[in-house]
Amino acid sequence: MTALGDSLEEYLRVRRSVGYKLVLPGWLLSDFVAFCDTEHAVSITTDLALRWATLPSQASSGWWRTRLSAVRVFARYLSVIDPATQVPPPDLLPGRTTRVRPYLYCTADIDALLAAAGALTPALWAATMRTLIGLLASTGMRVGEALALGREDVRLEDGVIRIFHAKGGQSRDVPLHPSTVAALATYALYRDAAEPSAPASTFLVSRAGGRLTYPAVSTAFAGLRRTIGLVDPGRRNPRLHDLRHHFAVVTLLDFYASGRDIAPMLPLLSTYLGHVNPASTYWYLQACPELMAAAAARLSMFSAVPS
Repeated sequence: MTALGDSLEEYLRVRRSVGYKLVLPGWLLSDFVAFCDTEHAVSITTDLALRWATLPSQASSGWWRTRLSAVRVFARYLSVIDPATQVPPPDLLPGRTTRVRPYLYCTADIDALLAAAGALTPALWAATMRTLIGLLASTGMRVGEALALGREDVRLEDGVIRIFHAKGGQSRDVPLHPSTVAALATYALYRDAAEPSAPASTFLVSRAGGRLTYPAVSTAFAGLRRTIGLVDPGRRNPRLHDLRHHFAVVTLLDFYASGRDIAPMLPLLSTYLGHVNPASTYWYLQACPELMAAAAARLSMFSAVPS
């Protein structure tokens, strides 16, 4: 491993020790360090950072800025111990950061993804990917939260998943639907029979029987997406993270369909999703035309009531 690789490991260890997950940044920075190695670079320069950040030529400017931002924070850390390190300025790329509109999965999309995952090989990998996709769609968990689950965190006898050290340093309990409990129990039995030596520290296991990594599941999901022809023309390709949006949207639509008062229900949904600020949950209202229509219909109903 190169000096930059050693520095990255130390950087991630230090930041994770104080509660940061750094799932996506860790993945991006590993790729950046590999790029630096191919360039035979021993220190980070602004030119290197910019060239790497804009490598995916068809990506949005927002994704370029996300990539560059990960390098900037790492470079700021390194600059203390390596004076040759250049920290890319925050205004290096034009424009402003915009939130990517999520892909809103329909039931047919998820069924197709589950079927394609079931055809993967080996069989344990197929079971893991099916379980991961189903878990994200049925609970709205963050991908990193699901990957970090240990066996003791999945309390099937209580029908609850305990998430520790989530985004923002929060912990929470996620109640499970009985069908989700049954699916997780089936997976656990199969996992233990197929890979009895898998570590107890991880619930979902990789092809090799160890802990799942974000690059592995991201690559596998991209393959599943291509297999079923799932595309969103003109936008970023559908992501695993968009299953979280699917859960939030379906839950809010159920609230409207049942006639519930949305105002007191939104804080409950925020807590379930692990949002510290309920404003984060309101994003789902803006992102889905069906929700906007449901909200407008509710408003019209109340407006029609004589005062």
